[in-house]
Amino acid sequence: MRGVAISSLCAIPVNPSFLIDVGRLRVGMYIQLELGWMNHPFPVSSFRISSGEQIGTLQSLGLQQVRWIPSRSDPGVQDAVHAEDSSSAATPHASDAALQGAAGTAALQAAAAAEPAAVLQAQLAAQRRSLARCDEQFARATRAYERLALHAEQDPDEARRATAALIQGCVGELTDHGDSAIRLVSERVGTRAALHSVNVAVLSLLLGKTLGMRGDDLGDLGIAALLHDLGKITLPPHVAQPGAPLGPADQALYEAHVGESVVLAQRMGLGRTVVSAIAQHHERADGGGFPLGLKGSELSRAGQVLALVNHYDRLCNPLHGAQPLTPHEALSVLFAQHKARFDAKVLQSFIRLMGVYPAGSVVQLTNERYAIVVAVDSNRPLRPRVIVHDPAVPRDDALVLDMEAAPDLGIRRSLRPAQLPRDALDYLSPRKRICYFFERAVDATDALADGEGA
Repeated sequence: MRGVAISSLCAIPVNPSFLIDVGRLRVGMYIQLELGWMNHPFPVSSFRISSGEQIGTLQSLGLQQVRWIPSRSDPGVQDAVHAEDSSSAATPHASDAALQGAAGTAALQAAAAAEPAAVLQAQLAAQRRSLARCDEQFARATRAYERLALHAEQDPDEARRATAALIQGCVGELTDHGDSAIRLVSERVGTRAALHSVNVAVLSLLLGKTLGMRGDDLGDLGIAALLHDLGKITLPPHVAQPGAPLGPADQALYEAHVGESVVLAQRMGLGRTVVSAIAQHHERADGGGFPLGLKGSELSRAGQVLALVNHYDRLCNPLHGAQPLTPHEALSVLFAQHKARFDAKVLQSFIRLMGVYPAGSVVQLTNERYAIVVAVDSNRPLRPRVIVHDPAVPRDDALVLDMEAAPDLGIRRSLRPAQLPRDALDYLSPRKRICYFFERAVDATDALADGEGA
């Protein structure tokens, strides 16, 4: 039964883990920090404690508890902890946690076995409706972009009206439903230019909202993000969407698309805020961008957002024949190698928004299963929603697992698709193009209720 399979994935991990007070940490324990990498000084979030100095550092972070994985710890550590438990009844017991975990496992299994097939089918139907809505909204936006790009030169007024209507709809969808989760959408039919422009618009709106932008400011950002590459319609196809590195002459022509986009935006009668952001979408805070080499405060807030999001999307969906990075890799590169190129506040907000494992990331869980991240809620960036490879369940019937509801399950590492076994690769179908839309951040109960009322 489907409910048993999905509950088993989260309830019976190969490597069970328990929360333990930081005052009880000892050398040899393998722990997992449920913190973003900006919030701790360690090179990775999961590791075996090798020194008392590391324990002191962990205690200085102000954490009350950390997650301990006994099976990956040094031999004898678990026995020592249990011996300590038996000698101090006042101390919270890791063994008690294990018993509680076992009880929770039994409860989950019992609930799953008793769960009516009709409820599971309703959950699956609600899940499909939610994804279909995101897919259709993204596809509708790409079609609208293709139409306005086709007519921008001949009928700039109509192009302006079409752009305003599209972005107003997106802003309304984003602001009228409270918190939003970033949802990975299916690969849709459409030109690469349309996919990129809509993707950048979606992520820019989400980031702008995170930064406190509202009303006209958020709308202007969305318009600029959608139209930032519009000038490429004037370029030869091999320059506008290069599949290989360009020679000097073609590279200069490619960089000229910024100015062409500005000209078209001005013909459409768009305001200074929009035109300025479009002009800055390849600028960098360290002065290393083009066409003007602007620095720091010379960039508008909308320009800073657009420059960062455009760069992220090009890491995931590159031109010039470059190898695409996974979303997790792209975020890591931004933080570790490119942070000087972007405004610090904008970059930090973007990393929090996307989560440590952005939607589209392929991961291995702490129970050794493989999964693909399909949605991230910025309020709990380490607990995304995933689809787990489960050979016992047909791919089309796989329910999304909300890791917030599986406290004993974590993410061990991010993987490139090529590192997956063939059966997991076929099952999870990692996207060749990474595209996002937003959906209302809801829990499984709300999603089911929403589906029943649809």
